[in-house]
Amino acid sequence: MTRRSLAASAAVLALLASPAVAQEATAHPDRWPTSHSPAALTGPITEARVRELLAAMTIEEKVGQLIQADIGSIKPEDLATYPIGSILAGGSSSPNGDERSGPGAWLDLSRAFREAAAARPGARVPLLFGVDAVHGHSNIVGATIFPHNIGLGAARDPDLIEAIAQATAAEVAATGVDWTFAPTLAVPRDDRWGRTYEGFSEEPGIARDYAAVLVRGLQGELRDGQGLASGRVMGSAKHFLADGGTTDGRDRGDAAVSEQELIDIHLSGYREAIDAGVLSVMVSFSSWNGEKHTGNRSLLTDVLRGPLGFEGLLIGDWDAHAALPGCRSDSCPSAINAGLDMFMAPNAWKALYDNTLAQARSGEISAERLGEAVARILRAKIAAGVFDAADPIEGRFEVVGSAEHRDLARRAVRQSLVLLKNESATLPIRPGARVLVAGAFADDIGMAAGGWTIGWQGVGNTNADFPCATSIWAGLRDAVAETGGTATLSPDGAYTDKPDVAVVVFGETPYAEYYGDQETLDFAPTGPLETLRRLKAEGVPTVAVFLSGRPLWTNPEINAADAFVAAWLPGSEGQGVADVLVAGADGSPRHDFTGTLSFSWPRSAGQPPQNVGAPGYDPQFAFGYGLTYARPAAVPTLSEDPGLPDDATPLPRFFAGGRFIAPWSVTLRDASGNHRVESPGAAASPAGGVTLTPIDGLAQESARRFRFATEDAVVIVGGPPTPAGSELAMSIRYRADAPVRLGVGRSSVALPASDWTTTVTPLGCFPELDPTTVSQIQIDAPAGAEVAVEDLRLVEFGVQACPPAP
Repeated sequence: MTRRSLAASAAVLALLASPAVAQEATAHPDRWPTSHSPAALTGPITEARVRELLAAMTIEEKVGQLIQADIGSIKPEDLATYPIGSILAGGSSSPNGDERSGPGAWLDLSRAFREAAAARPGARVPLLFGVDAVHGHSNIVGATIFPHNIGLGAARDPDLIEAIAQATAAEVAATGVDWTFAPTLAVPRDDRWGRTYEGFSEEPGIARDYAAVLVRGLQGELRDGQGLASGRVMGSAKHFLADGGTTDGRDRGDAAVSEQELIDIHLSGYREAIDAGVLSVMVSFSSWNGEKHTGNRSLLTDVLRGPLGFEGLLIGDWDAHAALPGCRSDSCPSAINAGLDMFMAPNAWKALYDNTLAQARSGEISAERLGEAVARILRAKIAAGVFDAADPIEGRFEVVGSAEHRDLARRAVRQSLVLLKNESATLPIRPGARVLVAGAFADDIGMAAGGWTIGWQGVGNTNADFPCATSIWAGLRDAVAETGGTATLSPDGAYTDKPDVAVVVFGETPYAEYYGDQETLDFAPTGPLETLRRLKAEGVPTVAVFLSGRPLWTNPEINAADAFVAAWLPGSEGQGVADVLVAGADGSPRHDFTGTLSFSWPRSAGQPPQNVGAPGYDPQFAFGYGLTYARPAAVPTLSEDPGLPDDATPLPRFFAGGRFIAPWSVTLRDASGNHRVESPGAAASPAGGVTLTPIDGLAQESARRFRFATEDAVVIVGGPPTPAGSELAMSIRYRADAPVRLGVGRSSVALPASDWTTTVTPLGCFPELDPTTVSQIQIDAPAGAEVAVEDLRLVEFGVQACPPAP
């Protein structure tokens, strides 16, 4: 069995799982180190203004400060009625629903909300407007897209990091936005985690080195009673705490670790960020030893407000409070009572406001706790400058994607590249060479940018969405031409005239958060490996440029390449790759490699997580590894055993974790034809008979809602014939307001209307189904019905009766 046919099973998960740690989830403040927000944040001018505002505010206004709503569910005119204190544009939200909006639309939107809030009778406190500018102002078409944090960790350059933070702040401020949900200070300990690329390193020292300079770059220095300097924005250290330490690398999972490990590893740069004056901290979705952080008073109050001395604003993550015991999206007094100051309530904000107001009036949330939370919000708002006149940089769109910022991003790309292999001095590419540039990713800036780019998941982007940016292909083409050579782009690696060298660009497709969670570290696509092996067999020296949000087991690809470069997710300035790979006119390197691994590279796909300093540490390439032109080294042939059990063939999943699992996809059909859905966003069948909308299920956008307008509409989940068997069953987690027909092959069964439930139907209940294969699943319902699906897969089952036929 080849490694490409192997995937995860329960055995694989057991192999990779970290041992459970029987620990309590109560922190002991006396064990924690100390830090403190700067005195300017609580200076006498600021505190006098806070007291004055609090004394004048009604209870309705105070409760409004606790609520942050998403632009996808709130309009400026809503602020005439609801005194909401903060607005965010989540990863999938954009002005007027247009993800391709430029800076002008974003400025118009931010101004509309600010003006509406100020126009409410008796309004005293301006809005805060926040976005996820996590690698540049990455929601904006035309912005500079810097390398993701995993690449910046490889660069090991705090001065570079501060300059990037300052450039990002300027681009954010130019569009009228006050707040970015950055920096991420996670310490990823299991690279299967879908947010690994948001962390700088598996080793907490790098986050510690970067935290203070990031905060200074975003915010500048705090001044008592005054807002931030022009071109600076409020930052948010996230996600407190141990979001990168969950068992099995599961997003929003549980960190089963001791309190000492929580301090030694996962506290990472929080102390430094607090000392530098970070104005907000975002609480993680995840848990510590079974208790959700959002409701853990010992961490949020006893530690964060105790020895860590944080005096700023404490905000929850996207609807995270809803996961607390006894809570819902629209009601969660326990989170406020635990120490949270602001709910991130993207969709249920209106009902949450009403319920929180009732809880404040009844005393379930005490007047003291309400006043304390509002005071911290006001303190952060004063420091952020929302009470001041508009920032002079606002509307200066020439700042967005400026030449200066793009040069900085290009430098960051150069410094983040890590050379894993360079046999026979294949690199740098010599002057005058005939260069073949292969791979579908070579001329795709969206693939180089990854997730959190324009849209939340970073999918569906084209080069037209990155004006003034440069793909890796374009950078190589221009650099080769400067030395008298020629470059040819061939995505499949075919050529007419034999090249002197081939550069093959490939890697992971974009993802964000739990969409990117993996069950092994195997790089599964086979196409790039076939291209590399074919070129090698034809005697063409090959350079592999690997784009990824984490180290992955790529031993076969490394063996097939003469040179292998880990380029991570470099962003919009692809010429930074060419700056290092292509020699100057005199044949000497224009820039040498300086990046070194900030994450250990796995020896096998089934190897337990490798973190420097841990017992049994045995990676393929160790933390800190990185060759240079000045310091070359030979790399022997690597083992191509993936290290996975022979029984690792999984039961098929068709839809899970918010995505249709390739090669399976969804098609919307009505009388006018079919529409195959290519992106995770909203979609409709040709005549609108059925529409698809991403919605929140157990997690953000983890479900898809189908609305049926006509009787002829149907949803088809299809793929290649998939081995099945009569001992298996179709499992679907769904919600429906009318009976649903679930079909496999030419047969179907009836599922009742229900709130969220999971139904398991034996494949034997579909009598016209070929029991050896599944290739098409249909979902349909009466006209006017609404059906939501969160999970669709094959499972083993016991004795179970069949549901009725429709």
